[in-house]
Amino acid sequence: MNIQKVGVIGAGVMGASIAAHITNAGIPVILLDIVPEGASNRNAIAEGAVKKLLEAEPAAFMDKANAKLISTGNIEDDLPKLADADWIIEAVIENLQIKQALYQKLEAVCKPECLLSSNTSTLPLALLTKDMPDSFKHRFMITHFFNPPRYMRLLELVSSPMTLPELVATVNQFADIKLGKNCVTCKDTPGFIGNRIGIYWLLYGLLDAIEHGITVEQADGIMPNFGIPKTGIFGLLDLVGLDLIPPILKGMKLALPPQDAFHEVNRLPDIVQKMISEGYTGRKGKGGFYRLNKVGGARVKESINLASGAYAVSEKADLRALKGAQQAGLQALLA
Repeated sequence: MNIQKVGVIGAGVMGASIAAHITNAGIPVILLDIVPEGASNRNAIAEGAVKKLLEAEPAAFMDKANAKLISTGNIEDDLPKLADADWIIEAVIENLQIKQALYQKLEAVCKPECLLSSNTSTLPLALLTKDMPDSFKHRFMITHFFNPPRYMRLLELVSSPMTLPELVATVNQFADIKLGKNCVTCKDTPGFIGNRIGIYWLLYGLLDAIEHGITVEQADGIMPNFGIPKTGIFGLLDLVGLDLIPPILKGMKLALPPQDAFHEVNRLPDIVQKMISEGYTGRKGKGGFYRLNKVGGARVKESINLASGAYAVSEKADLRALKGAQQAGLQALLA
């Protein structure tokens, strides 16, 4: 099976960025989202997403001309346009009922051999496909991209015993050769691999920094020594998007057994809830733990005080006192 046309449903940051990266492989994409309430332009969300992609930093398109490979539309009017798609990726909100209602509609419009997948980061495949016909289960899997899709090489693949092996092989090969991904096969467990581990250490670090009065710069300065991305804790949370954390926590709470250690950190501090409510959701919002502020016509990087919630000019943490500990090993460094 050759993938020559792809549909992406959900034009949020992840869905739109996935669509952009697929066009980087020269593949045309149909990008759909909901119809905004009271909007005169029924395709406003998808069209607006493409405009944002053209301005994104780091760049989502390898060549801005690739944007012409994206056709926009909306779910109410344009699902029939997916009839000849070879692969449809669902990237809508992490709400089980919304996803399942969409799957029912897709089952009715897409061709029998079309591969269907979800970009969910936490919801188990068995739950997503519950009550769906076997014809759907045979061609459904989870393809979890990481943000930003063009640059993050990991792609988690989750299938069920009912998923046709040849479809899984097709996606694996396409993602490897055309999209430059390192595909990792995951079991159908809560959070799969990336979020099962990643959201745990991120939350643990966030809560620990608040409890011990550690600044965001100090935390982000020290963590790369432990194999953590150079963004550190707070820079990575800004990149992922703070608004994605609550649904992930909700999903993990529902899916994990009561004795699981994750429940010890499954809470969002008041300061983070306040940031989200005010639009400080990270890089895709007004800022996050870090933000760029204009002062006297110049852009100044600021960071948030985890105790007061106030922003001030971000200053690189002085970690000279740790040099001896670094040479003594990670345990000494951590202490």
